[in-house]
Amino acid sequence: MMLAMGRRLKAIECFLRRWVSSRPDPELTALRYNVKRGSYAVPNDTHVAFFEKLLGPGGVITDSQECDAYNVDWLKIVKGSSRLVLRPRSTEEVSAVLRYCDERRLALCPQSGNTSLVGGSVPVFDEIVLSMRLMDRIIHTDELAGVVVCEAGCVLQRLDEHLSGRDLMMPIDLGAKGSCLIGGNVSTNAGGLRLLRYGNLHGNVLGLEAVMANGNVIDCLNTLKKDNTGYHLKHLFIGSEGTLGVVTKLAIQCPNLPKAINVAFLGLRDFKKVLETYRLAKGELSEILSSCEMMDRVSMDIAEQALGLKNPLASENDFYMLIETSGSQLSHDEEKVKAFLEKVMELGIVDDGTVTSDPSKIQKIWEVRERLAEAMSKEHYLFKYDISLPLSEFYSIVAVLKDHLKDCDVRYITGFGHLGDGNLHVQVLTSDYDAKVNARLEPFIFEYTSKMRGSISAEHGIGFKKAKFLRYSKDESAIELMRNMKRAMDPNGILNPYKVFT
Repeated sequence: MMLAMGRRLKAIECFLRRWVSSRPDPELTALRYNVKRGSYAVPNDTHVAFFEKLLGPGGVITDSQECDAYNVDWLKIVKGSSRLVLRPRSTEEVSAVLRYCDERRLALCPQSGNTSLVGGSVPVFDEIVLSMRLMDRIIHTDELAGVVVCEAGCVLQRLDEHLSGRDLMMPIDLGAKGSCLIGGNVSTNAGGLRLLRYGNLHGNVLGLEAVMANGNVIDCLNTLKKDNTGYHLKHLFIGSEGTLGVVTKLAIQCPNLPKAINVAFLGLRDFKKVLETYRLAKGELSEILSSCEMMDRVSMDIAEQALGLKNPLASENDFYMLIETSGSQLSHDEEKVKAFLEKVMELGIVDDGTVTSDPSKIQKIWEVRERLAEAMSKEHYLFKYDISLPLSEFYSIVAVLKDHLKDCDVRYITGFGHLGDGNLHVQVLTSDYDAKVNARLEPFIFEYTSKMRGSISAEHGIGFKKAKFLRYSKDESAIELMRNMKRAMDPNGILNPYKVFT
C-alpha cells in the first residue's frame, strides 16, 4: 500500500508542478514588501570562477532562465533575483563554499525542495542559492534499531519507499513528499499528517551533521536513542530555517510500517460535535490512533468544484473529519474502529460516515484532504496561514475573519487542518493579490492568535513572510536570545538573511 500511495502522491506532485509553472510570476519580493538590501557583496565573475573550479561540471548555474526556477516559491507568492545557484555534492564542498562566502560577505540562501509556504527558501535579493539537491545518498539503514542515516538532499518520498522494503517508514508524511527534501523538513521542523502518532522532528532526529557560516563542520551524527552527554546541539539546527547553519547529514528514528490501516471519514453538523468526536477517538482508539484531520464544508465544496474530487459521503455536512488508525492486527483494529463508530452514531454526535481498510479507497479519501490547498489555489490567490490554537478556539478564527473582512473583496474563507495537534490552516481566497486584504489580515490574524495563546506558525516556519510578526509568539527576551545565538554562529549574517528576524 505504501508504494501505491507513493505513486499517487507523485502524480499529484507532477500535476502541481505543471499547474504552478503556468501561473505568472509574482512581483519581486523586495519591491512588493519594500525591503532594504543588506550590506553584502555582489557576486561577480571572480566568485563564479572559484565556485566552478570547486564544484565542477553541473555544480554552478548562472543561466538566468535556469536560475528563475530557484528564485520563485512553488505557490508563487515571493520572488528573488539571484543569478548564481551552487549545487554541492558533499559536506566538504558545502564547507568550502560557506568559508569562501563568509570571508567575502556573500549572502547565501540554503534551499532544499523549495516547497516553503512562508517565503523561507528563496532569495529576497541576489543571495547565492545553495541547492542541496545533489546530496542525496542514503548512507546506512539499521533495520534492527530502526534508524536511517542519509544526506540532507534525499527526497522524503524516496526515503519512505526505501524504508518500506525494510518494514519501516519515515515518521513524517507531507503532501509535498514527492519533492521536499529531508534537510529542508528538518530545518523547518515540518509537521505533517501523522504528527499526532509519531511526533515532530525534534523527537525523531537522533543526530545530524551541519556546517556553520564560517565553514566549520559540526558532527553530531549520533544514532542512539539515549545520549545524555552535554548540550543537545542538534536542536539548534532543527527548525532554524538555515539561519544558523546548513544541515548536511541526518540520523532519523523510523517506526515500523503498520500492518493494518483503517480510515474513517465522518460528517458532522457543528464544530462542537467535531471536538466531542476527537475526545472520544482519543479514548476509544488510543494506541492505534495515527491521524485526526478536520475540514469545513467550504473546503470540501471547493475541492469538488475545482478538481472534480468526490465527497466520500453522499450527504452534505458542515464539517468533516478524517480519522486514521495504524496497528499490527487488522481484526483487532477493525473491531475497535467499529465500536468507536457505533458509539458516536448512537450518541448522535456523527451524522454520517464511512470506514475502509481497502488501500485504494483509503487513497481516494486521503486525496481529498491532501489536495485542498491545490484546489483553493487553482483559480484564486491564496492567503494561507498555519497557526496553532487551543482546541476550544480552534475554528473560531474563521468566523472572526469573515466579520473582519466583510468589506473586502474576498471569495472564500475556510479552515482545515490537523485537529489532533491543534494545527489549523486558515485560507483566505481572493481573485488576485490584494494589498487591502493583506493589510487587513496582517497583523490582525497574528494578534488574534496571540490573544488566544496560540502560535503564529504551527509547522511551516517563520521564513520571510512572518519575520516581522515573530513577537506575537515569542517574548522579547526569547527573541533577543535567538539574536545572540545568530550573532555568535553567523556573525556576518550571511545565512538566509531577511528570514526569521527583521
